[in-house]
Amino acid sequence: MVRNLLIFILVAVGTFVIDQNIKIWAMDSVNGLEYATILKGSCIDLELHYNRGVAFSMLSFLGDNLKWIQLLLILSIIAYVFYEGYIKKYAFAIGLIVGGALGNLYDRFIHEGVVDYVAWHCGFNFAVFNYADVMIDLGVATILLMTFLEYHQEKKSH
Repeated sequence: MVRNLLIFILVAVGTFVIDQNIKIWAMDSVNGLEYATILKGSCIDLELHYNRGVAFSMLSFLGDNLKWIQLLLILSIIAYVFYEGYIKKYAFAIGLIVGGALGNLYDRFIHEGVVDYVAWHCGFNFAVFNYADVMIDLGVATILLMTFLEYHQEKKSH
C-alpha cells in the first residue's frame, strides 16, 4: 500500500507541477500566449482562454460557486477511491486524474478561470483545453482499459 500511495502522490504532484508551469508560460505576457495566438495550425492553435465553466464552458452560470463544488467533488472522489481500495490497483491513473483536477481547481482559485490554451479546430471547432485535461482523460482511459483487459482475462480463464 505504501508503494501505491507513493506512486499516487508522485504522479499527482508531478502532473500538477507540469500543468501549472505550462500555464505560467501560457499566461506570460512576454513569451506566452497572453496577447497573441503563438501558433496557428491546420488543426490546433495555441491561444490563451480562461474557462469559467467546466467542459465546453458548461455550468459557467454557477460563477464563483463552481470552485467550491469542484473542491467538494474532488475530495469526495479521493475519499471514495481510498475507502474502496482502488488506489492499490490504479495508483498511477488516479494520480493523473487527481493531479489534473487539482491543477484546474487551483486555476479557479488563483486566476479568472481554468487556464486553457490548446484550441482544436480540425474539421470542426472542438474545445479549448490544457495539459491537466489531457492527463484526466488519460487517467480515465487507463482505468477503462485496465478494467476491460481484466474482465476479458477473467472471462478467458473461466
